Amino acid sequence: KKKKKKATLRNERKNMLLIVTCFIDTQGTVLSSWKAVWVVLSEDGIEFYKKKTDHSPKGMIPLKGATLISPCQDFGKRTLVFRITTDKKQDHFFQASHVEEREFWVKDIKRAITCLQGGKRFARKSTRRSIRLPETVNLVELYTLMRDQDDGVKELKLEQQNRVFNHCFTGATVVDWLISKDKARNRPEALMLATGLLNEGFLQPAGDLAKEGAESAEQTAFLDETMALYYFADSGFFCEGYSSDEDVIVKEEFRGNIIKQGCLLKQGHKRKNWKVRKFILRDDPAYLHYYEPSKGDDPLGSIHLRGSVVTAVEYVPDAKKHDIDGNLFEIITSDEVHYFFQAATGEERKDWIKAIQAVSKSGK
Repeated sequence: KKKKKKATLRNERKNMLLIVTCFIDTQGTVLSSWKAVWVVLSEDGIEFYKKKTDHSPKGMIPLKGATLISPCQDFGKRTLVFRITTDKKQDHFFQASHVEEREFWVKDIKRAITCLQGGKRFARKSTRRSIRLPETVNLVELYTLMRDQDDGVKELKLEQQNRVFNHCFTGATVVDWLISKDKARNRPEALMLATGLLNEGFLQPAGDLAKEGAESAEQTAFLDETMALYYFADSGFFCEGYSSDEDVIVKEEFRGNIIKQGCLLKQGHKRKNWKVRKFILRDDPAYLHYYEPSKGDDPLGSIHLRGSVVTAVEYVPDAKKHDIDGNLFEIITSDEVHYFFQAATGEERKDWIKAIQAVSKSGK
C-alpha cells in the first residue's frame, strides 16, 4: 500500500520552485552545534531531514502551543536567526541565508501556529476561488513566459530606502507586461493574474511596501505600484543595506551579477569528505563562491570558472559508495583542478551545469 504523504503548508508546485529556500540552518540541542538540514513545514509541526532524499525525518518540532521570535538576537554575530519555543519550553533556533528567506518561513510558521491555536486545520485557500481566477489560466505557463530572458519581465537593480535590491522589478512593471503581452485586457485583470502568481509563490515581495500588501489582509494583495518591489522565487535575488528589523545584510564581496545560488554537497580536497555548502554563481567575473551555510559572512573558497569544463559524472574517485547517491557533476578549471559536487535531484544538477557552462564561456 502506498503511504499517504503528510500535508505541507506549501503546495507541491511552490515547493519545487522554492527548493533552495528550504535549505535553512537549524541548531540542535547542543547549542554550539549548527547543521544544515532539509526542513519541511507540515500542518502541525516542523520536520527536518539530513538531506532532501531521506524518507524519514531526523526529528520533529511540534507547533501546537509554540511561540516564535524573529529576529532572535541570542547569538552575537549570527544574523537572520529566529527562535521557536515549544509548549514544553524547548528552544529551537533556525538561521536563514537571507532576510527574505527568513521572513518567508516566519510568515508561514506563524500562520500554522495561529491555526493550531484556534483549533483549526491549516489549509491553503484556493487561489482561483478567492480571486475568481478563470480555470483556463495556466499560472505555470504564465510564469515561464515572464522568466523569458528576451521577452519576459526584466530583472533590475533598484535602490530604495538606503537598500539595493538586486534581480527584482516593480508591481507596476508586472501589470504593464501582462497587458502588453495580451495576457490581460486591463489593469484590474492584470492585477488579478499577478495576485494569483503571488499567492502561489511564483512571485515574492521584496521591499517593505510589497510585504505590507502581502500580509495586511487575509488574502494576499499584489500592489500595482512603482514603489512595490517583487522578485521571481527561483531568481538570484539578494538585498544590500539594512533590513526593516535592523539585521545587517552583509554586502556581497564581488559585484558581479548573481546567476544562481543554492546549496550543494561538495567533496573536500584533503579529507575527501562531503559537506553541505552554500554556492553563489556570478558572471562578471566568472566565479563560484562557496560558504558555510550556517555562517555565510565570508566565502570559504572560490572557483574561477573562466575556461573551465563542467560535466555530469556517475562516480567520484576516492569516494566511498555509501557517501554518494547520484546526481554528481564535476568542474575542471583551466588550471586542471578538479571539483566534485552532488545536487539534490537530477533536474537541479542539470540546472547547475547549464548555468556554470554559460558563465564559463561568457564571464571574465
